[in-house]
Amino acid sequence: MVPAQRRQQILQAVRAGTAHVAELARVFDVSEMTVRRDLRALARDGKLERVHGGAVDTVPERPFEEIALKGQAVKNRIGAAAAALVADGQTVMIDIGTTTLQVARHLRGRDVTVVTTSLAVYDELRNDPDVELVLSGGLVRRNYLSLVGVLAEDSLKQLNVDIAFIGTSGVAEDLSVWDTTMVEVPIKRAMIAAAAEVVLLADAEKFSMPGAVRICGADSLHHIVTDADIPATRRAAIEDAGIEVTIA
Repeated sequence: MVPAQRRQQILQAVRAGTAHVAELARVFDVSEMTVRRDLRALARDGKLERVHGGAVDTVPERPFEEIALKGQAVKNRIGAAAAALVADGQTVMIDIGTTTLQVARHLRGRDVTVVTTSLAVYDELRNDPDVELVLSGGLVRRNYLSLVGVLAEDSLKQLNVDIAFIGTSGVAEDLSVWDTTMVEVPIKRAMIAAAAEVVLLADAEKFSMPGAVRICGADSLHHIVTDADIPATRRAAIEDAGIEVTIA
């Protein structure tokens, strides 16, 4: 990876908050000295602010409520199609995000158990007597209504579920799944490890969007729910991995 590409991905990695030098070095497989040099260059360009041990984004992360307003009709269709994959009596994990929130809305009144790290999902289902609701512990990420950190990761590792619904920031040509928020990636990986079936929720735009940190490869996915035909450049990877696709 050339320095300009790495710096762009490092910038994406810090958009959700503080990113530490050691974490960035591990993710991008470079030395801490290289990371510090990249952070200084990005700071000179006014793209981030250097702090002790790392950096913070100079542009605040958009609030959850604002992101939820974009593409509501598409997210609703994807959520309904995803919820239809759940059988009564099953236990499911629901990832954070505005699209995964729609799955929860379409599970209201169902005889299911929902495990989540999303406070938005919790709020959606907390008054539903039919849904058994399990909320992980963890550090509250207030802006995005999520629970993160070692407590959240450890609690998810104690569970086995039927289905995990996972969101993403972008899907690469090899169908690897990526995210721009570094602190959420261990949570997503823990959900994937705990599930018998992994369902990726990704609207058509996500197949042309980048990410900063790799969540998993195509071999971890069983099903994709989207709103349009999968790009031709991804179809070979889908066939090779034997992934089912539902177009909402």
